[in-house]
Amino acid sequence: MLHIPKDRLVYQMDKDNPPVATASSGDTLRFVTCDCFTDTIHTEKDLVTEIDFSRINPATGPVYIEGAQAGDVLAVTIQRILPGPQGVMVAAPEFGLLGDKVTETETGVFPIEKDTLNLFGATLPLTKMIGVIGTAPAGEPVETGTPGAHGGNMDCTLIKEGATLYLPVEVPGALLALGDLHAAMGDGEISVSGVEMAGEVEVVVELIKNTTLPTPAVQTEDTFAVLYSDDTMEKASYHASERMVRYLQDTAGLSFNEAYMLLSAAGRLSVCQIVDPQVTMRMELPISVLEAVRKKNL
Repeated sequence: MLHIPKDRLVYQMDKDNPPVATASSGDTLRFVTCDCFTDTIHTEKDLVTEIDFSRINPATGPVYIEGAQAGDVLAVTIQRILPGPQGVMVAAPEFGLLGDKVTETETGVFPIEKDTLNLFGATLPLTKMIGVIGTAPAGEPVETGTPGAHGGNMDCTLIKEGATLYLPVEVPGALLALGDLHAAMGDGEISVSGVEMAGEVEVVVELIKNTTLPTPAVQTEDTFAVLYSDDTMEKASYHASERMVRYLQDTAGLSFNEAYMLLSAAGRLSVCQIVDPQVTMRMELPISVLEAVRKKNL
């Protein structure tokens, strides 16, 4: 297993980032990560308004994947997410969806106890997920706090243990990096933070060549979802839906109208996050539906 320590951090997804390690398709990697505040918030006295905002959402890496070339797809299967001892959340004026209503900056610190955490008297199950994961874009660098076609800060609750994330390869080696783990997060992440935590992530990487898979996309045990980030929810929703329709045309033999109607009947348009510089939406379809239409029409 290849070990990627958390002292090797980037704050931009960038084709010029020097790789910290090299892996082959089929390898297992373990990334050690900081939390989204680069481990600078430890107690309720540590306020988000006092931290260095040039060091937000660090990603550990990047890792060079041998044989990866532009046009390939990198499949990243999440084997395990190992949480740190505690999670933190913040609220501050002008932060998040309702930031105009917040009058006082506040930090919450929540011990992680086995598979649960307690928030304000409610015992919540851990729903561990990866907020930032992506490859290097071919063009200008993109800050790790911003999602895009390369992946990045998508904050999608489906990117969890057991899921496979499909990312584009735009530059030689792909340059995979990840971070910003959450112990729990609701769809939307409306206050601008989930339960942020440091931790470790074990993944298996696999190169896929000559594929029609849309990217970014994620597959869980029962769901396939296409993700898209744009400057409005409407634009992101449009493109996530259009890409799923095209995928159904390419892989299930449906016409545009058939795929369009199928998504309207069985798909689910969901928000990932609405608080980053670009918002991220996803169009989901049950695996059972996807397999049924493929079996009937191919």
